[in-house]
Amino acid sequence: MAESSDSVSIDIETIISLGGKEHIIHTGHGSVSVAVYGDPDKPALVTYPDVALNHISCFQGLFFCPEADSLLLHNFCIYHISPPGHELGAAKISSDIPVPSVDDLADQVAEVLDFFGLDAVMCLGVTAGAYILTLFAMKYRERVLGLILVSPLCKAASWTEWLYNKVMLNLLYFYGMCGMLKECLLQRYFSKEVRGGPQVPESDIVQACRSLLDERKSTNVSRFLQAINGRCDLTGGLKKLRCRTLIFVGDESPYHSEALHMALNLDRRYSALVEVQACGSMVTEEQPHAMLIPLEYFFMGYGLYRPCQLSGSPRSPLSPSCISPELLSPESMGLKLKPIKTRVSLPV
Repeated sequence: MAESSDSVSIDIETIISLGGKEHIIHTGHGSVSVAVYGDPDKPALVTYPDVALNHISCFQGLFFCPEADSLLLHNFCIYHISPPGHELGAAKISSDIPVPSVDDLADQVAEVLDFFGLDAVMCLGVTAGAYILTLFAMKYRERVLGLILVSPLCKAASWTEWLYNKVMLNLLYFYGMCGMLKECLLQRYFSKEVRGGPQVPESDIVQACRSLLDERKSTNVSRFLQAINGRCDLTGGLKKLRCRTLIFVGDESPYHSEALHMALNLDRRYSALVEVQACGSMVTEEQPHAMLIPLEYFFMGYGLYRPCQLSGSPRSPLSPSCISPELLSPESMGLKLKPIKTRVSLPV
């Protein structure tokens, strides 16, 4: 495969310093990097990021919250899957290797599970990654316990999105990870508030993401974007999903309507929708605290709790009074999830 041993060692050093371990897994559809955090004897939580991102740039905000640490790492071993060639230090993927389809990427997830000897897993995906994990859940229903989807894609690309992605593909081909392409991607990820403007500097999370985008090889990003641009519509199979599903979406996400469409077409007995106010697509980075209480009640349906839990909930701008009573109902967050809307006000 195109990934060199040098690129692997760089990533391993970085991952180990953060308390995890990286594995390069050779699958029938190319090599894929998986960073593993936690006790492998615990239930597995698999993550998949959006285009041009990896677990550091897409999930760090969520997993570095102290509250999330007690909720997620206490209950799960985390398996962060990076799209092919998106891990830190990745080499350019050879042009001799065919561009994978979204079905290939979903099958690759199954091969990762086989490599680690995992049976059924919890899944957490953002936008394009949410699409891959939803498709995986449709193809391998018995292997998914639950889906946590952040600003997910569901339908085939509209003509507008298809053309916009073609523009980005051309930028990648001719100019690489140039300034204009970064702006396109940052608009995809974040709300206008944190991106800043002429009079307002961009936030730290946007600056960090912009810097991390420089690490990506343009051809590797192009391959994932091509796969997502050629995706099919999953709507018809949503009601056949056997797992419970929790959807988060920022109300300023370009994919807000897509998430609403998905929520409407899922079985409402087993799904819930959380809309986060003044937030873009990447809720995991922009407003990770807004995810904590819904996640806590979602996991209760699986008998998973934070350690030494009494009556308190995690510290969060989402106080219980902000959340629909249906979400706080153990029945709703256990066997039945109901559509909700949650609004989070930005701190003054």
